[in-house]
Amino acid sequence: MRAAYRTDLHRPLDPNLAVYGAYWNRGVACNPAAIHAKARELAPHIRGVWAVSSRHRDRMPPGVPYVIEGSRPYWRAMATATYLVNNSSFPGGFTKRPGQRYLQTHHGTPLKTMGLDQRAYPELARKTDFGKILAHVGQWDFSLSANPHSTGIWDRVYPGSYAHLDLGYPRNDVYFTATAEDIAKARTELGIHPDQIALLYAPTHRDYREGFVPDLDAERLARELGPDYVVLVRAHYFYGRSAGVGGSTQTGRVRDVTAHPRVEELCLAADALITDYSSLAFDYACLDRPIVVHAPDRDAYRATRGTYFDLLSGRPGDTPGAVTVTSGELVEVFRTGEWRSPASAALRTAFRERFCPYDDGHAAERVVRRLFAVPFAPPSR
Repeated sequence: MRAAYRTDLHRPLDPNLAVYGAYWNRGVACNPAAIHAKARELAPHIRGVWAVSSRHRDRMPPGVPYVIEGSRPYWRAMATATYLVNNSSFPGGFTKRPGQRYLQTHHGTPLKTMGLDQRAYPELARKTDFGKILAHVGQWDFSLSANPHSTGIWDRVYPGSYAHLDLGYPRNDVYFTATAEDIAKARTELGIHPDQIALLYAPTHRDYREGFVPDLDAERLARELGPDYVVLVRAHYFYGRSAGVGGSTQTGRVRDVTAHPRVEELCLAADALITDYSSLAFDYACLDRPIVVHAPDRDAYRATRGTYFDLLSGRPGDTPGAVTVTSGELVEVFRTGEWRSPASAALRTAFRERFCPYDDGHAAERVVRRLFAVPFAPPSR
């Protein structure tokens, strides 16, 4: 296979071929998915092919071309594509050729330490190959950013000669373009009654824990808040396709939505987000809906992973809404209405101004036109 790949490296680049990947070849998702969809509209001459691992091939939507990671078609595509788009990396390694254009979209705004900054945390440093990170960064031509904070962090922790594209996150376009009918459809498909308040609980990965150990008892929260509420639980993708909340709850007021293919649809369906250090908070802020930060392990998390600012400080621009560190506090935030109070709304406004300045529903178009050199249409007279 490697010998064949070396031969393919001498083939001409295909000027109309783009290879997409997301979350280490887990399927169609995130910024690459939004870019691919917009490219099919604005640059139909570009043939988009997805790289996917064999264990995730069942995630591929019907009609979307793909190649299996490590296969002969995969290596030929990697050798001959002019465009490479990923939010993480292409596993297995590849030789970046002159003339190839690699767009690194990333998959979130950095709150927790990233890249070279992880060297300060022994447990992270022990498991991280920083030489491999730098080699990967050396392949990038473009680095996508959703806000000035991200641009500054990427520039420091991923040093390289790439160009920054401060164009917003394409995956967030849907939060500006979705209609009332789209939102109603998403809620209906999840079995949420129109009169119910849907809370999306989406915590991030914990480097110091084995498996998914939520800091929130979803059953207790739903029970104490009563029948007007439904709790959607989504575990981080590192933990597989289930949050393990129990099969009997799927028809009740606690739903395991970890396997749902599009987190954006879950956000559209939710009336509020409960999260911790997940970058989903920055995306959800685009909806201008309440966000509650629930982080009982704040000291342990910051000691083992580190953060760039204190999300629980209550300072405008740092904190997106109400903050809780115990289950009792979390229940009270909803019982008292603090979750959607004027004070929480003011915090959310400052947070949006800091972290969502480029997101407006047109990020995918800007990226497609920049990457594939698609001119903007002249203004109509």
